[in-house]
This record gives sequence, structure tokens and C-alpha cells, in this order.
Amino acid sequence: MSQKKYWQNLGELNNTEGYRKLVKDEFQEDLPFKEDGKTILNAKAPRRDFLKYLGFSTAAATLAASCETPVIKSIPYLNQPENLTPGVAQYYATTYVAEGDVVPIIAKVRDGRPIKLDGNALSYLNSKGEGTSARVQAAVLDLYDTGRLRYPVEIVQGELKELPSFDDLDKKITGDLSGSKIVLLTSTLNSPTTREIISAFLEKYPGSRHVQYDAVSYSGMLEANEISYGKRVIPTYHFDKAKVIVSLDADFLGTWLSPIEFASQYAAGRKINQKNPDMSKHIQFEGLLSLTGANADERFL
Repeated sequence: MSQKKYWQNLGELNNTEGYRKLVKDEFQEDLPFKEDGKTILNAKAPRRDFLKYLGFSTAAATLAASCETPVIKSIPYLNQPENLTPGVAQYYATTYVAEGDVVPIIAKVRDGRPIKLDGNALSYLNSKGEGTSARVQAAVLDLYDTGRLRYPVEIVQGELKELPSFDDLDKKITGDLSGSKIVLLTSTLNSPTTREIISAFLEKYPGSRHVQYDAVSYSGMLEANEISYGKRVIPTYHFDKAKVIVSLDADFLGTWLSPIEFASQYAAGRKINQKNPDMSKHIQFEGLLSLTGANADERFL
């Protein structure tokens, strides 16, 4: 909490008698809501006066309760980046990758800060749908998480200790890893470049290995398909061609596998026209209400 103290005028600073009287009688004129002893409920006052005084009292209370206005510093570019106009948005093609979900997107960037994500209709992955999911839209908020760590930290005797810089962190990690066998734990990586960097790093430490583990894992599906069909793969579904859809606790419209692709196919199968006179029937079995269950024809708990 700031210890700064501010005064509006010299009277408040010197706490003079006139200032104290003025503060005591903040509203020096009587409000025109009483006539001959009548109360505010039955006084004859114009509606305009009532709204005027009501608005003033609300504004006064807001100003009195407000905190110190934060200081916003605007620092100009010393060397402005090329092709950058302050306030004018730029658009970049990129890809959202998380938990096996790969979505081509267009990122709207203003002054170097991503502010909006939309589907990329021109991507070669367009067959999976042109839109985005709720998780894709929320991904941009990760960049502005006020609770994120801003500096490297280490755990010392159960407590977090902040390190001065990332250079200090690199030196400490390099020293601790010298002559050791390393197990690098990550989520599933789809980037060949990242995998190559990890391989080059582990080559410096003989006996080390890279382990990939996902909090939301589809290893059970992979192993089941390998046992059943001899291929360790995740199948691709075509909901637009299905007449009856039975889902067992799979939120394929929300979070399961490829919801953007499935939502596009699901909508096509549920739309009736001359080419498709029959609408698919959807039966959902689940323990908790999901987006997919909310769209089902029949839902069972």
C-alpha cells in the first residue's frame, strides 16, 4: 500500500477552520425535496432536479471511494521496428498445438501483443475445420496471466527462491547436470525442430533419455487399436456419414480428440436438405454434463 498523501488545496493541508466548516457542510444548499414539512416521498420536485441530484451524489460517492489513479508511462520507440505502425494490427499464420489437438490459426497482433485468434481457412489443415474451439480462444490469455512467474525460481528447503536472471539459471543447471544421467520429461512434441534440439542436448550426457507424458493421454486408445487392428494409431471419425452416433463419455464437440473437425462434420450430418433428407440421431452416455451431451437427442447419466 502506498504511503503517499495528497492534498487538494492549501486549506486541506493546513486544516484551517474554514476548510473544516466547508467539509462539514459539503452540500451547502438544501435539496429541493421538502416542502412545508413534507417528506421526500410526497414532495413536489421536478423529475429533472431529482435525476440531477441523484447523478451528482452517485458521482461524488464514486470519486470519494476511488483509489489513486495508476501512473501509465508511455515510452516511445528509440528504433521503431520495420513495418510496424502503432495501433495498427498485423496478422500472422501460426498453429495451436496442445494435447494432440493441432489447429491452424491466424493471430491478430497489435503493437507486438497477440490479442485475438481465428481459424485459418487457407491452411492445408483446412479439412479439419475452419473455426476454433474454446481452448484455442482462451490460449491467448496465457500470455497475460498476472500470476505467472516473471523470473526463474528454484526450490530451496521447500521454499521458492528467485534467481536474478536466466543466465544465472543456465549456469546453475549446467553445473548440476555435469556428469549426470538426465531424464527429460515433456508432453508429446510434434515439432521436428524441438525434437532435434532435445536429441542434440541429450547426446552430451550419455545414458540420458527423453520421456513424453500427457496429462490427458490417449495411450489406452493407441494400445487398444494395436491389439485389435495391429496398428498403433488414433482413428479418424466421419460424423457427417453416421446415421446413429453413440458416445460413451466422449465430449467430441468440446475437448475430445479433434473437436473443431468433429463439430463441422456433426453439423453437416444434422442439417436436413434435399441431398440429406435424414438427420443423424445422437445418443450420449456420460457422468457429467458436457457440450456434446447438451446437443444430444437422448442423454443418459
